Amino acid sequence: MTHVNTGRRRRATLAAFPTVHRLMRPVLLAALLSLASAAGAAEWQALPMVAPAPADNPTTPEKALLGKMLFFDTRLSSTGTVACASCHNVMEGGDDHRPTSMGVHGQLGGRNAPTVWNAAFLSVQFWDGRAPSLEEQAKGPIVNPSEMGMPKMELAVDRMRRIGGYLPYFRRAFGASATIDADSIARAIAAYERTLITPDSAYDRYARGDKSALSAQQRRGMQAFADVGCTACHSGPNFSGPALPQGTGFFQKFPTYTNNPYVARYRLLDDGGRATVTGKPEDQNLWRVPGLRNLVYTAPYFHNGLVQTLPEAVKVMASTQLDKQLDDAQAADIAAFLESLTGPFPAQSMPQLPPTPGDMLH
Repeated sequence: MTHVNTGRRRRATLAAFPTVHRLMRPVLLAALLSLASAAGAAEWQALPMVAPAPADNPTTPEKALLGKMLFFDTRLSSTGTVACASCHNVMEGGDDHRPTSMGVHGQLGGRNAPTVWNAAFLSVQFWDGRAPSLEEQAKGPIVNPSEMGMPKMELAVDRMRRIGGYLPYFRRAFGASATIDADSIARAIAAYERTLITPDSAYDRYARGDKSALSAQQRRGMQAFADVGCTACHSGPNFSGPALPQGTGFFQKFPTYTNNPYVARYRLLDDGGRATVTGKPEDQNLWRVPGLRNLVYTAPYFHNGLVQTLPEAVKVMASTQLDKQLDDAQAADIAAFLESLTGPFPAQSMPQLPPTPGDMLH
């Protein structure tokens, strides 16, 4: 397999941690290089066949079924018109292909909807990493005024309790004495989302030893992906960075290099990223490093959804993150490699939901 040389890895690794105090950078670098050396042959890793789950919320068929019902249920929104599935279409790419998503009353959100596919492999959720788990993420859109628009979570819980047909599903998922509350709703949705993974892509088969799984162009792109320095941030089986404890995010400043035309063209400095959550100047334009799987399904790209094609996204990243200018052939090769990260989606069927009381949405 191809590996990034030590000098290039040193420079790229330091660039990936722009907010670390200068006196601590040598210590951090030594630790990271030691980890990289230990990883060795694990540079290219196949996606696991099962997503990890926390000890307090193991994935079960009953819980995943309930979560799927809630994921598709528009009654969790204030108007009864928007569900998780409205912005995360699991019949296709797990997003909605809008630059920014549309919520209740036709309101547009401020950021592009990330795909829900393989979100189970991220250590934090949302572009700014504000949710430490899928469970916490599941609560956020319900009470976001421009998404599902519930004034408070208790109102969503009360609505689910009024739908009598739901309680048996909650009890099958969480036990005979279970009640419907905010945590059980979120835990069920998270359990369903942990079934939304796409292993066995052409890349995965290649990483497991099938050298015929990638085309010649994809192999060139794989080499270029490493040589250019993309693996400094996009490593691991999900290409979203190193394995970190749940709730610990892997963040990168974007854009890092601003002396290029892409920054103004795609308004890359308009959103403060993580700083909008923490209020810290050092978090300005920091973003959770996204995974790179199934990108052929998730255009347009980046947090604002302004980049429309994958080769263009590759050029933007090379320029803004690595200060490198790629020609069309190099960008096409890397895009071809990224296309090899597309895995088969597990079949999805529409769930049957319990009936709605006649006065619920008045």
